[in-house]
Amino acid sequence: MKAILEKIEPVFGNSFTLRRFDSSPECNRPSWHFHPEYEIVYISNGRGKRHIGDHVSYFEDGDLIFLGPNLPHFGFTEELYEEHTEIVVQMKEDFLGEAFLQKPEMAEIQQLFQRSRQGLSFSGPIHRQVGEKLEEMMEMGHFERLLALLSILQELAQSADYEMFNANGFAIEVSAQDQDRMEAVFGYVGDNFQQEVSLDDAARQVNMTVPAFCRYFKKLTRKTFSQFVNEFRIAHACRLLADDNLTIAGVSFESGFNNLSHFNRQFKNITGLSPREYRKNIKKVVS
Repeated sequence: MKAILEKIEPVFGNSFTLRRFDSSPECNRPSWHFHPEYEIVYISNGRGKRHIGDHVSYFEDGDLIFLGPNLPHFGFTEELYEEHTEIVVQMKEDFLGEAFLQKPEMAEIQQLFQRSRQGLSFSGPIHRQVGEKLEEMMEMGHFERLLALLSILQELAQSADYEMFNANGFAIEVSAQDQDRMEAVFGYVGDNFQQEVSLDDAARQVNMTVPAFCRYFKKLTRKTFSQFVNEFRIAHACRLLADDNLTIAGVSFESGFNNLSHFNRQFKNITGLSPREYRKNIKKVVS
């Protein structure tokens, strides 16, 4: 498993990306990723899991999620096996121009964008209402799609039926010039997290000395490189815990932890649950 920077390009004639997925292997492929775009995800029905940064929770009857930029997350339908529709909208903050959000008419939407940096889930009637509008957008022309998106953003901005994930401390702020470096670091960790991950080798990936790399990485991610590696390993462990054939000790070893008590401690620190409690919650969702 690699955590990857997902590069998203709107199709010609659009300033944002709109995609629809039905129940299919493509919809359910595993991917721990982040991207600089804001993201709305509508899931029509079914029970599944939200794993956003260090936040883990579950939805029961579909979901409507709004994520701010650079929040690492798994796809939300990877373990959802009921028939469902997923619609994803992705847009950069300046998709309508750098000053657009500063207009007085956009004040509520600007506040929505700020809240989304911690991750939001909307419940109640708004889930279906926005879902129907997103379905209709799939058949619209370019201009009508843009108007519909603004209407949806205003509706979300005015809704009080939301839960905040408080995942903003996990966001990876990556400027364009840093993207290649971060991809190299993510790639190195993704290739080696099950063995020993060397700080020296990580620094070499971006042609830096170890002290310079440590300062650079901490400034960019607001965490140490060792914290990042542990979070990456725990993200992998969360996926493995869905397999009942693996013992907790086996999950620990497969995720790069050679000490079970250290694994249990790190898992609880990052997810708020013990590995055993986490596995029990997965079984509730599946059943």
